[in-house]
Amino acid sequence: MRLISWNVNGLRAIEKKGFREWLLINNPDFLCLQETKANPDQLSAELLNIPGYYSYFSSAEKKGYSGVAIYCKNAIKVIEYGIGVKAFDSEGRIIIAEIASNILLYNIYFPNGNQSPARLKYKLEFYEAVLAHMQAQRKLGKAIICCGDVNTAHLPIDLARPKENENNSGFLPVERAWIDRLIGSGYIDTFRHFNNKSGEYSWWDYKTRARERNIGWRIDCFYICTELLEYLRNAFIMKEVSGSDHCPIGIEIDVL
Repeated sequence: MRLISWNVNGLRAIEKKGFREWLLINNPDFLCLQETKANPDQLSAELLNIPGYYSYFSSAEKKGYSGVAIYCKNAIKVIEYGIGVKAFDSEGRIIIAEIASNILLYNIYFPNGNQSPARLKYKLEFYEAVLAHMQAQRKLGKAIICCGDVNTAHLPIDLARPKENENNSGFLPVERAWIDRLIGSGYIDTFRHFNNKSGEYSWWDYKTRARERNIGWRIDCFYICTELLEYLRNAFIMKEVSGSDHCPIGIEIDVL
């Protein structure tokens, strides 16, 4: 099974850049999108009805903001939009889908903490709530796949300029410590399971044309619980794919 995650920085914007054709060519079993910036009633029929795919959307109450979506080949029988916390669910950041017997896929657009101390606090509380929710599901016998824009680079290897960013949200010790806790709780960073090279990024700043120089951050990730590790076959970054300030990432896993 092939799963791809992509922060598209506006689904309507990326539609004009060949998104539909890209999806049909790549043919993933699941495509998880973040930062869709649209409600379904704002999307074209072409985006809502892609041949061979079902689509599910969670949108923010604020128009043109945040939002996540899943495109998949088979209808999802059990799906949740959010984790039952109004402050988080109102921003349309989470879809949880049961994609196989006892396997949950979390598609998450984690908050950015750069805007203010209040938003950093919100981000950290969001992190804790998500981990608690996933752990509660594991206690019920569910296996977890979590993907999306985490908005934090974990290790110095995960960004081009770690020293210059150690006091900036996205690489703060308190943010990175949460990823330490996530991994310590029994989750695996799938890309780092296969690849420990530097220079492997998934986001580049538009304003400074950082992509041309590969001055980037790896802030988009797939995490799986340790129970699924034996089924993991590959993890990859599709840095050749343009259209957003992020590129898609993906995994191949035998779970169906």
